[in-house]
This record gives sequence, structure tokens and C-alpha cells, in this order.
Amino acid sequence: MNNIHIIDYIIVIASILLAIFVGAYFAKKQKNTDNYFAGGGKIPAWAVGVSIFATLISSVTFLAYPGAAYGGNWILLVQGLMVPIVLVALIGVIVPLFRKVIKLSTYEYFERRFGVFARIYSSLAFLLGHFSKAGTVFFLVSMALATFLDVNIYAIVLVLGVTIILLTLMGGMEAIVWMDVIQGFMLIGGGLICVLLLLFLPDGGPATVFSIASEYNKIDFGPYDWSLTELTFIVMVLNGIFYALQKYCTDQTIVQRYLAAKNDREAKKAAYIGVFMSVPVWALFMFIGTCLFAFYHAQGAPVLPEGIKADEVFPFFIRTELPVGVRGLIIAALAAAAISSLDSDLNCISAICVSDYYCRVKKNATDKQKLRFGKLMVVIAGVAAIGVAMLYIFWGGEGVLGALFALYAIFSAGIVGIFMLGLFSRRANKQGLYIGIAAAVIYTAYAVLTSTKVDIDGDGVKQTLLDLGDWNFTHHKYMLGVYSHLIVLVVGYVASFFFKTPKADEDLTIYGYLKKKKQINSK
Repeated sequence: MNNIHIIDYIIVIASILLAIFVGAYFAKKQKNTDNYFAGGGKIPAWAVGVSIFATLISSVTFLAYPGAAYGGNWILLVQGLMVPIVLVALIGVIVPLFRKVIKLSTYEYFERRFGVFARIYSSLAFLLGHFSKAGTVFFLVSMALATFLDVNIYAIVLVLGVTIILLTLMGGMEAIVWMDVIQGFMLIGGGLICVLLLLFLPDGGPATVFSIASEYNKIDFGPYDWSLTELTFIVMVLNGIFYALQKYCTDQTIVQRYLAAKNDREAKKAAYIGVFMSVPVWALFMFIGTCLFAFYHAQGAPVLPEGIKADEVFPFFIRTELPVGVRGLIIAALAAAAISSLDSDLNCISAICVSDYYCRVKKNATDKQKLRFGKLMVVIAGVAAIGVAMLYIFWGGEGVLGALFALYAIFSAGIVGIFMLGLFSRRANKQGLYIGIAAAVIYTAYAVLTSTKVDIDGDGVKQTLLDLGDWNFTHHKYMLGVYSHLIVLVVGYVASFFFKTPKADEDLTIYGYLKKKKQINSK
């Protein structure tokens, strides 16, 4: 059933045209790499903070969180709740550290601390991870938009892809940040509209919603078993700790925004804004799922189609229950969420290609040559991401792509472990780190290959990539990242004692920060 109206189409098209206009508006300022990749370091803290938030809250969140809460409870939110708990103290250290140590690439810190291999390994992991993510998000949001708008999915991929490429190519980081501000508030507004409607549509209003939610235990974070094989509270806590460290300490899309602020104080303020905006919005979309459950389980509620999946209920509600105009705003917010995530990916992928690879090969390149190459990489990365989305549609997200993404997980293991080893240990050295990385890659290869099932032959039968029977990895998939980071940290630290090297420069560790802070406080 599709109730899309011409007004809804106009709203969605207007939001896409707005993104292109913003890119064109800021195009005249993109004369050097500093402006193109860091907005000239002059963007207000509040705008940078909202941009960080908008980058973290993707269109996948828009669709996945309501589905998860509808089908279960709020356990996925535990990951997000760990972000402020972990980062409140660390932001004061990591933001000024990066602004002092790096010029553009996050992974310059890794090289200064552990050598060239650490930089190449971590930057390549970022490139592969965000490239695959960009293609995946293209696919998922295009599938949703094609359903809402009753438009061919390939056309959606092309229109959305070209829009994001144009915005990123023309406007650089400044256009991205300000478009993220618009898109971030669209996302919040869309979520709030849905919550208000869902609270008052059932007979009895909010009282009915909370009564049903309480009866079915929908606002809960369990199970609370001490099991690592199932999706439990403890699994999400551990995963959330490393998720927070990965996003704010090793992810170029976030760290690059620290450079866009005017000074260290403004950059720290922006990071805090990003942290504390994200958690309430994650909770908002979880609450939408809870309200959806109450709405469709209330007395006299509309009947859902037989066999509908939990993650399909929110799109069904948008298509069938929202009034004309409001439906268009929600669909536009979904598209905006995809744009705000993917434009960052393209700009940051380009920044890494320039800083970590192009400048290494062409050491005497002028700033104009770097800018030209960076823009070329935006186009190449964008077209390639569109291609991945097309392959997803053709193969259904299975088969070869599933195997490729499993291989990515293997060869990008332990990035947070590298950062923690560099920040918290003066004794750790590159020789020890390399042994830690090797151990993490071997362990991750075993875990991924013995736990990943894909339809390799395209016959609908999923097979384990490497079946070792009782020796297969059986813990929950979210624990794999936790283990890989811990292996790098522990093995890398212990192995460092077997090599005699000078202790690290204190300015590259937390101890340098604490020493300077103590000196300032003693004056």
C-alpha cells in the first residue's frame, strides 16, 4: 500500500536540491586543502558538534533502531550509553593531542608513535571500512526510499549518489558541516513528529502506550546474563566502550572535525556537543519502536500485513498512517540522514588518500595539486560506492560481498588497541605493536572465517567460510572487535619488553598531557 502524494515528492526533491545548492554556495571558498578538508579551522563549535552528531546518526539508525525496539527492547542503546561514560574524561586529552600532532590525517599520530606501517595499516582499515559502509548505506537507504516513493531502486541510488558527490566535491568540509546541521535538525524533527503522533493515535493516548510498553517489558536493557555468546547487557557494555574509543579516537570522520574548530577549547566543546546530542536521539528512535509496538498492539489498532518483519514496521507506519506533507518530511529526513553520513565518508576518504598516500608518493606536491587530487578522489570514491550499492542490489547483499567484508574485518583488526597502546604506554614500541597486530589478525581470521555464513554459490544455502566444528568461534559477533583490540593492547605491550628501544615521546602519550596540566595547576 503506497499513499505517497505529489506534495511528499516535492518535499523530498526539495531537500535533495537543497544539498546541491549548499555545495554550490560554498564552492567559491574551496581554494586550498585547509578550507576543503577542515573548513579553514573557523567553523563555530556548535555547528561542528551538530555535524559530529549528524555523522554518527545515519539513516541506518533511522530504520534499525525502531525495528530493534519493536522486535525486542532497548539493548542496542547500551552501546550508545557507554559513549559519554567513556569519553567525558578522555575528550579533554585526545582533542588537543590530535590538534597538536596531526596536520590532516588521524593516522599521522600512529606513524609518529609507532612508525610508517602503523599509519598505513590503520588508514587502510579506515578506507576499506568506510568505503564498504558507504556502499551498504547507499543500498539500505535506497531500498527504503524506493519503497516509500515507488521509484526504481537503481534510479534512487544514482540520484542520491550524484547529490552526495556534488555536495562534497563543490563545497568541501564547510558545506558538509552546515548541511549536516540542517540534516541533523531534520532528523530530530522527524523523530519528534513520529513520537508525538504515536503517543496520541491510540485510544487512551500516552497512558495506553506506556501501559502496553510496561506490560511487554519493552523499555528494558536485558538480558542481564553473564553470557558472551548471546546479545546480553554485558556484551553491549564491552562493545560500547570500544565503539566510543573507535569513533572519537581513531575515526577520521570525527577527528577531522576537531581540526575544523577555531581552537582547542572550541574543538573540545564541539566533541562534547556531538556526544551528548547523540545519546538522546538514539533513545528517541528506540522510543519510536516502543511506541510502534504499543500502537499496533492497542485495542482497535490497524492490522499489520501477515509476515511483516520488525524492521519493516516503521516504514509501513510511515506509508500508511502519516498525513500528506508529514510523510514527505519524514522521508526527506531519512534521505538527509544518509547524505549527512555519506558526504563525511567521501570527504574523509579523500583526505586520507591525499595525506597518507599522495603526499608520501609525491612529496613536493603543491597545495593546488593536493586539492585537485583530493577532488578527484571524492568522485572516484563516490562512483565506487554507488557501484557497491548496485552490486548489493544485484546480489542481495550476500555471496561475494559478504566474503569481501569478512576479509575486511580480518585485516583491520585492533585499531583501538593500537591507539590505547600508544596513548597509555610509554614503554610500547613498534616491534611489539607489530607482533600484537599479527596476533590480532590471525585471531580475527579464525573467528570471522569460522562464524561467518554466506551464500557463496547463490543457491540460497549459507555455508560457514571455514567450519572447524566444535572449534568454531561461538561468542557473539560484537565481541570479536573487543577481543581484537584487547589482543593488540596486551600482546603488543608484553612483546615490547623483548625489544630495547627508547621510551616514547611523552607528548604523544597521556602522561605528557598530565605533566603539563600539573605544571599549570602548580603555578
